[in-house]
Amino acid sequence: MSKTLDKKNNIDAQNSFKEKIVEAIKLVYDPEIPVDVYELGLIYEINIFPINNVHILMTLTSPACPSAEEIPGEIKTRIKELEGVNEVNVEVTFEPPYATEMMSEAARLELGFL
Repeated sequence: MSKTLDKKNNIDAQNSFKEKIVEAIKLVYDPEIPVDVYELGLIYEINIFPINNVHILMTLTSPACPSAEEIPGEIKTRIKELEGVNEVNVEVTFEPPYATEMMSEAARLELGFL
């Protein structure tokens, strides 16, 4: 097999793995909002490192969010349930601060922002 084909297969596998991570994240909801955290725009980055270590950089709707520990913990649990995942680190940041413009169009429609 050529190196180019190996590289393409590796990229395809990583994209497929990332899609599974996104689907797992979409199972997590802010208890006060009927939209999943991914569509809300709370996920800033999804990084996959060798041996399937996953790092999520996310925010919350507010620094005073009552679910500040619950939501990142549930995201970590959902991702850890995926086959092949080794370690999961969920980091919360407030830079940049959350704004409703970060929501997907579907989330804005669901919440009446469109």
